[in-house]
Amino acid sequence: MLLVGCASTPPVPEVKRYPPVVTYALSLQGAPYRWGKASPEEGFDCSGFVQHVYAQQGIRIPRTVSEMAVALPQVSKSDLHAGDLVLFNTVRNKASHVGLYIQDRKFIHAPSSRAGKVQISSLENQYWRQRFIGVRRPNGLEE
Repeated sequence: MLLVGCASTPPVPEVKRYPPVVTYALSLQGAPYRWGKASPEEGFDCSGFVQHVYAQQGIRIPRTVSEMAVALPQVSKSDLHAGDLVLFNTVRNKASHVGLYIQDRKFIHAPSSRAGKVQISSLENQYWRQRFIGVRRPNGLEE
């Protein structure tokens, strides 16, 4: 008996293309959290992480979250692009945490000494959703 059949080739998964700033940020996933630090060797706090990632692309941004909130152009949440900065109110009703938007409602950040490392989180997570306060887009960000 001879069986002949036709099999379809499974679809090739779409390769996600990110701006260089996001690709570099993703390469730092797992780096240690260290308050006040901004390097892969020493670790990162949240603002040090995004400042370092942008500096590697030749883009200067402020060092602190509150400075980023004031100095960088505001963007509507409905216009989020990969590489945008997402700001959160985690302390005393002010911009106190920042992450870098990836896509699909995900962002990468250095959350806290408790979490211990740079990681990816979801904007849909109740904690982050309740504390989200805005989006900033550094000048020079490739879209």
